[in-house]
Amino acid sequence: PGWLLSPAGRPYLDSIVHKNQRRVFGLLERPALPPALAVPTVTYKLFLAGRSGVGKTALVAWLGGTLVPPTHHETLGIEATTLFWPAKPRGSGRPVLFQLHLWD
Repeated sequence: PGWLLSPAGRPYLDSIVHKNQRRVFGLLERPALPPALAVPTVTYKLFLAGRSGVGKTALVAWLGGTLVPPTHHETLGIEATTLFWPAKPRGSGRPVLFQLHLWD
């Protein structure tokens, strides 16, 4: 769990954080890593569905590192957010970069 804050994980964290805030990436963008730190990317698409006002948009904002809206406003249509998260699986000795497409 503390791998991202370790010296080995810090370069991966620095590639997704800028000025202590998570960088926002577009659909075609990805974190820039030096060739020596290149890792495989695993992509998931997650669709969030539920009743109005339960916190789907707030969850996506919180996971993305952006400000959670203080008041409720209904999401019209679908908002797509791309989120990158580096991790080092326990059974593997090599890090992986997860690319999460969150559809709210």
